Amino acid sequence: MANKTIAFIGTGNMSYAIIGGMVKSGFDPSQIIATNRNQTKLDKVAADFGVQTTTDNLAAIARADVIVLSVKPQMMGDLCESIVNADIQYQDKLFVSVAAGLTVTRLRDMLKHPVKMVRCMPNTPSLFGKGVSGLYADAINEDEKVFIEQVFSSTGIAIWLNEERKINDIIAVTGSSPAYFFLFMESIETKAIELGFTAEQARQLVEQTALGAAMMAAGQHDISIAQLRANVTSKGGTTNAAIQSYQANGLDKLTSMAMDACIARAIEMEQEL
Repeated sequence: MANKTIAFIGTGNMSYAIIGGMVKSGFDPSQIIATNRNQTKLDKVAADFGVQTTTDNLAAIARADVIVLSVKPQMMGDLCESIVNADIQYQDKLFVSVAAGLTVTRLRDMLKHPVKMVRCMPNTPSLFGKGVSGLYADAINEDEKVFIEQVFSSTGIAIWLNEERKINDIIAVTGSSPAYFFLFMESIETKAIELGFTAEQARQLVEQTALGAAMMAAGQHDISIAQLRANVTSKGGTTNAAIQSYQANGLDKLTSMAMDACIARAIEMEQEL
């Protein structure tokens, strides 16, 4: 797969991050094609990474061996219809979808052919090289699997899922969860302001503490997260009082319910799209 060309159809922020990670990891930019209807966005990705760009989706697809479908789920039907109706031999190409709610079966129906398919669910920290991508593959060979893993590992970590339904689970665990952390950070920030800190101070305090906690967890893999929490919670101390309040008010249950709601919505989307 080393000499294969990959096209990103609909190059928004996520595709921009993946392309950037690929180039920084050593992928040949001349074998990467980015498409978008917005020429300004294409000019930026070309200037930043030296990749090929075009506003013509079909031209990019015709030239590529691997096609990353990164348009919005609601636009996928029109895109696939345009591929089917074009004079392109796409049946042997490898397609990668980053769209939530569209199953392999549904995407193949849209493309009118049982194409090789990978579904991917990345998350927004990919923009900073700290992302997680859940991957599910159907009908691809080992070389293709290695190539796709290299692509998405360039923006963080990539894990393979052995069942397609696990895509909905990865959405709840990593795809949507940056927002969970932001909500928690927002609540601390709001309380800090109530306590008299300025908005700027509150933001700095929350940012630095969240970053420090994440670095402590990332730097001590031999210690469970539960133990890390216990290590900074002295019995009878101030932290213990806060933790007991969270536990008494059902933080674990609330988090579980929120993630279940996320999964339920993902399943609903599969029926709607």
